[in-house]
Amino acid sequence: MTGTSVLHRPGMGKLQIAAWMVVRAFITTFAKVWFRYEVHGKENLPKDGAFILSPNHRSNLDTPLLPLIRFEPIRFMGKESLWKAGRFAAWFLDTMGGFPVERDSADRAAMRLAEDILANGEPLVMFPEGTRRTGPIVEEENMHSGPSFIAGRQQVPIIPIGMAGSEEAMPTGSKLVYPRKIVFVIGEPLDPPTPNENGRVSRRAVQEHTEILRDRIQVLFDEAKALRE
Repeated sequence: MTGTSVLHRPGMGKLQIAAWMVVRAFITTFAKVWFRYEVHGKENLPKDGAFILSPNHRSNLDTPLLPLIRFEPIRFMGKESLWKAGRFAAWFLDTMGGFPVERDSADRAAMRLAEDILANGEPLVMFPEGTRRTGPIVEEENMHSGPSFIAGRQQVPIIPIGMAGSEEAMPTGSKLVYPRKIVFVIGEPLDPPTPNENGRVSRRAVQEHTEILRDRIQVLFDEAKALRE
């Protein structure tokens, strides 16, 4: 099931949260052994309330591994085709708080749901690069304004994250997961774009905010890579 699922709405039910805890425990145990993962900067995560998590994106492992940074559930967007990969894949994505988005179109329903999730006080993952990229640079031309736009609309902070090692652990096109060290560096919260006198956030403010976010993620990505050495 995709967009019609009862799970694709604000708020996670008790059974879904319980399943999240079980899956997260398995991921954590596996990652400790296989990836020797490290998380730096946990003190920068808000204790509660809504916020957007914005990491760089280098591997299909990125989303499944993000629960390592936070004990409580996180919501995230995923390309719609992932829900069509099989019943287990759909169950796993639902359990981990995911909801589908059509990346090749302006999926207004998904964007509205993203806003509803934040309005409900839940944290949400949004990859500013949109899809998987490769290499050590967060390219300006690959940045999407979605996180800054939604942050401005809901007036919630963005938490930039540098994630290093996932590309080496599972490169694009690979079906194998290699034992490579993975490091997260969580940055300080970035305030949302400021609304103008009419209460709206201008396109220019969103663009400027996206540039700042890119710079923050690059610094954290570089730091995460250095900590792997």
